[in-house]
Amino acid sequence: MDNSKSQSLPLSSSPFTPLSRSRRRAVRVSRQTLVTQRSLQAGQSLPQLIQPTVSGVDAIAWASHHRSQLLQTLTETGGILLRGFAIHTVDSFEQLMRAICESLLDYSYRSTPRTEISGKVYTSTEYPAELTIPLHNEMAYTNCWPLKIAFCCLQPAAQGGATPIADSRAVLASIPQAVQARFQQRQVMYVRNYGDGVDLSWQTVFQTESRAQVETYCRAAGIAYEWKTGDRLRTRQVCPAIATHPQTGELVWFNQAHLFHFSALGAEEQQLLLTQFAPEDLPRHAFYGDGSAIDPGDLAAIWQAYDQHQQIFSWQAGDVLLLDNMRVAHGRLPFQGPRQVVVSMADIVEHSQGRQASWS
Repeated sequence: MDNSKSQSLPLSSSPFTPLSRSRRRAVRVSRQTLVTQRSLQAGQSLPQLIQPTVSGVDAIAWASHHRSQLLQTLTETGGILLRGFAIHTVDSFEQLMRAICESLLDYSYRSTPRTEISGKVYTSTEYPAELTIPLHNEMAYTNCWPLKIAFCCLQPAAQGGATPIADSRAVLASIPQAVQARFQQRQVMYVRNYGDGVDLSWQTVFQTESRAQVETYCRAAGIAYEWKTGDRLRTRQVCPAIATHPQTGELVWFNQAHLFHFSALGAEEQQLLLTQFAPEDLPRHAFYGDGSAIDPGDLAAIWQAYDQHQQIFSWQAGDVLLLDNMRVAHGRLPFQGPRQVVVSMADIVEHSQGRQASWS
C-alpha cells in the first residue's frame, strides 16, 4: 500500500470556465478539487503523480487553466505523471502539450530512428523490442536540445516496456569528483560516420538531401564535418559534459558519452563492426573533448551512477509522462507484444558553442 502524502491542487479563485466549454460531460466541482498530487512511489519524489478526483475532467482545459502550477511542479520535481485523464489519441496528446508548453520542437540532428506521426509528435525510439535503451537525456550529444520532453502511452506492452528514469543531479553527485573534473575540463567529443549502411544516414539525421544545408547546419552548430568518398560524411562535435539548468541554476550530468561510446555495444556487435570498419570509421564513438580515449574506469563510474539512481514505473494506457529533460534522464526496458508510446519535445535550450572540434 502506498502511504505517500497526498495533496490537492487548488482551483483558481475565478470560475473554472474552460471545463464548461469541454466537449466531454460537464462536471460540478463546487467545494471539490479536480485533481490530487502525490509521489507515485512512497519515499520517491520522482515522478509526481497527478490524477483527477472526479470523472469527465477535460485534461486539455484543466492543463491550460493550471499551466503555471504544472510548470512550477515540473521545475521543482523534474517529472510529472498525468494518469487517468483519458489521453488516448495522438491528437489529444499534442493538444495537451500545446496547452502546457511554449513551443513544440521538430526532431532535428537525429540520433535514433523515429517517425513523425502528426504535427510535432513522433514515435518513441524504434529500436528492436528485445533491446534496452540506456538512461540518457534527450539530445545531450549536441549544443541545442529540448528543455521538456513528454511521453504518452497509447498502448502498454503485454510484458515489460517500462520507462526507467533518473535524477540527473543525483547522477552527477554519485560520479567521483576526479571523473567529474576530467569531463568538466576536457568535455566530450562525439564522432559520427554516415553513409556506410549502418546506423542512420546523414539524410535522415539532418532531414535534408542537400549537402549545402548540412554544411550550413554544421557551421551554425559548431560541428566539424568532412565529406568522404561515396556520399559519406563524418562529423565531430565537442560539447560540455556538465550543464547548468537555466531555471534553477543547478548543475546536472548532461551528456551521452556512455551511450555513444563504442563499449556501449555488446561484445559480439563490437567485434562485428571492427571487422567492417577501421576505428575512425565506426558509426558513432565518444572521446574526451581533446580527442583522447575515455578511460574505461570513468565510463564504469557513469554506468554505476545511472544504475544507482534508476527508478522504474510501468505504463498504463492514457498515461502522459512530462519530464524536465535536463533534470531527468529516461530509457526503455525490453518488452513483448505490441507497444505504442509517442513523444513530443518542447522549449529549446542552447549551450554556448564550446570548443570547435578539430581534425588534427
